[in-house]
Amino acid sequence: MGFIAEARLSDSPYVETVMRGYTEGEGSEIRPAECHWHMVFARVNGVMHPIITGALTTSGVVPFTEGVELLWIRFKLGTFMPHMPARKSLDSETMLPTAAGKSFWLKGSAWQYPDYENVDTFVDRLVRDEILAYDPLVNAVLEGQPQDISPRTVRHRFLRATGLTQTSIFQIERAQRAAALRFSIPCTKQVISTSRI
Repeated sequence: MGFIAEARLSDSPYVETVMRGYTEGEGSEIRPAECHWHMVFARVNGVMHPIITGALTTSGVVPFTEGVELLWIRFKLGTFMPHMPARKSLDSETMLPTAAGKSFWLKGSAWQYPDYENVDTFVDRLVRDEILAYDPLVNAVLEGQPQDISPRTVRHRFLRATGLTQTSIFQIERAQRAAALRFSIPCTKQVISTSRI
């Protein structure tokens, strides 16, 4: 039981992976800490719920219920929404308001729900409308590339783009690698439920 999913990489430079799937059975599972933020579209009893999930600084227990369909967009580190400070999104979920038809509200505009196949087009439109941005400094620093700016500026840009410090990201990724070594989890079956489902 849990979340039965399939995942794919994205052609978008802003997106890490795209997943879709459904919940099977009811219960709860332990989820790891996560330094990436996500946009989740959950269909519960035929009703769509658009959710922004911030980075998760600690592991936790998440409940899940039967028959929830999910589309899950995991954004690359350095991708952020300038109008929604990443620091305020840490360890939280933001339910976005729904609009008429198959759409939801984001930064004052109605957006059609994406599907598994057109996520890259959806993200491109968010970028074009300046709802999504990307700071390449984050990836450069994580890869150990030297920077000609002060450590204070690096810290400020990290916090703006991720809500986390560089040290926090390294700690979370180290914990994820350790957990992956301890538990063998098939790629086709993962629990990525949200607490509001």
